[in-house]
Amino acid sequence: MSKEQISELQVERKKFKPVLPSVLKNGPVSIKPMTGKETESISDQETVKRLFPDTYGMPLITFIKGKNQDISKRIVKVGVVLSGGQAPGGHNVIAGLFDGLKKANKKNKLIGFLGGPSGIIDNKNREITDSLIDNYRNTGGFDMIQSGRTKIETPEQFEQTKKTVLENKLDGLVVIGGDDSNTNAALLAEYFKKEGINICIIGVPKTIDGDLKNEQIEASFGFDTATKIYAEVTGNICRDVNSARKYWHFVRLMGRSASHIALEVGLKTHPNITLIGEEVRQNKMTLSQVVDYVVDVIVQRAASKKNFGVALVPEGLIEFIPEMKELISALNDVLAENEVQLNTMQNIEEKKSLIYTKLPENLSSLMKSLPGLISSQLLIDRDPHGNVQVSQIETERLLVEMIKVKLSALKKEGKYAGKFSAITHFLGYEGRCGAPSNFDANYTYALGYNSVVLVLNNLTGYLSSVRNLVQKPAQWECGGAPLTMMMNIERRKGKEKPVIQKALVKLDGKPFGTLLENREKWALTESYLFPGPVQYFGPSSVTDITTVTLKYEKIKKSSR
Repeated sequence: MSKEQISELQVERKKFKPVLPSVLKNGPVSIKPMTGKETESISDQETVKRLFPDTYGMPLITFIKGKNQDISKRIVKVGVVLSGGQAPGGHNVIAGLFDGLKKANKKNKLIGFLGGPSGIIDNKNREITDSLIDNYRNTGGFDMIQSGRTKIETPEQFEQTKKTVLENKLDGLVVIGGDDSNTNAALLAEYFKKEGINICIIGVPKTIDGDLKNEQIEASFGFDTATKIYAEVTGNICRDVNSARKYWHFVRLMGRSASHIALEVGLKTHPNITLIGEEVRQNKMTLSQVVDYVVDVIVQRAASKKNFGVALVPEGLIEFIPEMKELISALNDVLAENEVQLNTMQNIEEKKSLIYTKLPENLSSLMKSLPGLISSQLLIDRDPHGNVQVSQIETERLLVEMIKVKLSALKKEGKYAGKFSAITHFLGYEGRCGAPSNFDANYTYALGYNSVVLVLNNLTGYLSSVRNLVQKPAQWECGGAPLTMMMNIERRKGKEKPVIQKALVKLDGKPFGTLLENREKWALTESYLFPGPVQYFGPSSVTDITTVTLKYEKIKKSSR
């Protein structure tokens, strides 16, 4: 990174010194692991235990202060890989790893694998040095070593990974990723145990979607920064709509498998409509019923001469609608089973014609009823983990088109006399590489430093865990949670596979409860909030605040 690439903000952010939790402050030689209770997988215990015989049932680990001088006598080499989509703070995880290793022993080395897991398979790497890491502290993006979505799953890939580990004489490998990437970390930890190779595989919880969390992982990094960025833009749209008063804005937000981002941005900005996928699924709403709910709000506002508003749509909404989820699941199987034949077809309509004959009649009819653009987008190639790429399915446009049809019918019946002009937005990639907030800068640095302590204590198969996050960083608690305790069995690419279970919005939780309490008021009035941009300098009450979601979740726990 040249001087010309460094902005004025980055010059100042380089001066920011992350605050370590007090237990980590004096370095790895002053930290001892305390063993907690043994664990079991979140579900499908017998199956998961059978698949992970050497790493299943490991205990929770909490770090406490104590002498651990043997750590300083070892010289270790640790690899790090960024896996999956970008999230603000990834560079600070690497900075925490680097500083923790050097604090333990200046001869320790950190090796970055380039381009994600494929860099491990192909043995493409670079050593992380002082001069390199100093250019990336407190910055957004993953550009120091880049990321990728390759999944290590075939016997050949595992064998090549072993070769890379042995050639580089690695003592540890830290996988920075989401639920799928950390599932891969768990599989690698099990594989190396079985092979008798002494290497520690550690995961770090990364995803702006917020769906990698549990009692031990209170938040995945990047969620705080990304939702602040999305809330700034959404707040700006709310202010614009309140000024112009003539458009309905439909804002699709990232969140493939959970609606945490939509909920958080909704709580930060108070739009007129915030759709939550988990609620749609629980109530078994059809696509038509979702449209009816939105139309009802539009009609009520129009009756008060308010032909404007803001609606938030989680990008994964389409998968939460039971009939659509059933369609997508069936499509996944059909696409996998007919891959060879479909690959010979160049025309999308030809592919659809074949697929219609392979689907059950009710699902074939449902797919045919969708706008052509949306039915085509449902056929886009799946990601390496077998998931539909919902970021490329324009759910907000689907809703708008169906709303127009519904409003036209109501107008003919004399039940609607308003005007409906819609503008659509997709806020996704804009938030993935933002400069991390103070919270994320501190949290990611702690996660990286904490990972070093796990490696140096030979604790393989763990996810770096930093807890008590609503308190000041010095009060955060550190340790490790076994990756297998988060596992369940899911159907992927037509097969049953172990994966880390995604954390969904809890409909009985305080964050969603707050939305529910205010839904009617926010729908019909202009209660908009305008959070503004992420603040890095100024009073702590502004710069160090974390998410509304985390705050409300902590309130619930404190009130038990």
